[in-house]
Amino acid sequence: SAPVTAQREQQLSAPPAGSPSSARRNRCLDAAEACTADARCQRLRTEYVAQCLGRAAAGGCPQARCRRALRRFFARGPPALTHALLFCSCVNAACAERRRQTFVPACAFSGPGPAPPSCLAPLDACEHSRVCRPRLLAFQASCAPAPSAPGGCLQDQVPRCLHAYAGLVGTAITPNYVDNASARVAPWCDCGASGNRREECEAFRGLFTRNRCLDGAMQAFDGGWPPVLQDQLDVHQDPEHSLQQVSSTDGLLVGSSLLSLLPVLALRPLL
Repeated sequence: SAPVTAQREQQLSAPPAGSPSSARRNRCLDAAEACTADARCQRLRTEYVAQCLGRAAAGGCPQARCRRALRRFFARGPPALTHALLFCSCVNAACAERRRQTFVPACAFSGPGPAPPSCLAPLDACEHSRVCRPRLLAFQASCAPAPSAPGGCLQDQVPRCLHAYAGLVGTAITPNYVDNASARVAPWCDCGASGNRREECEAFRGLFTRNRCLDGAMQAFDGGWPPVLQDQLDVHQDPEHSLQQVSSTDGLLVGSSLLSLLPVLALRPLL
């Protein structure tokens, strides 16, 4: 019902039990409040909450509609705000669990059964999906290691890698945080029952679990936490001015080059 949706939205934005008080804010809470303060971000967030947790989900999870709403959120929302919700850092388990629950893993991330399926199932589904396949290819290209570069990753690949990773949320291989003790991510699958395709399965899962460039991009985002969020949290901030700030001052996500936006822009008609 609508009240259930509103209640769930409040739960996603509110501090969890035992979390630091408002005097000691955490970044995931700041990200949630900044999204709420921005009309476009909040509208798109409300859409996926309604599809994944509200009246539409009363009789079960409408996974296709839930995932589509998530893809719209990342394709059309202000990148500084949508990425802040996705990549915010946590210092305690309560914050980490809320971060993991933000994109409704029970509907968009987890499978229909209690145990993860073989990664070959979502991988095969992605290979045959006009939405998922180009996004996976973009992720592979954007977050690929560069052995000749210092540290093994290109310095300018951070924004492209983050955009490409975000583009996978809402697809057959939707990734998420795997626990509350780290920032490790993976799709909802394992390789225990992959038979003679075990090597292929492990290579796919390793794109998330053994990807130094993805790890580095997420750490770089944390180190360059978008200053626009503080403006968004000002209740007197004009919404139109906030959107201009997102476009012009967020050097990490938007100010690098138009090339970093190509994966999202190119795939927008597929939503």
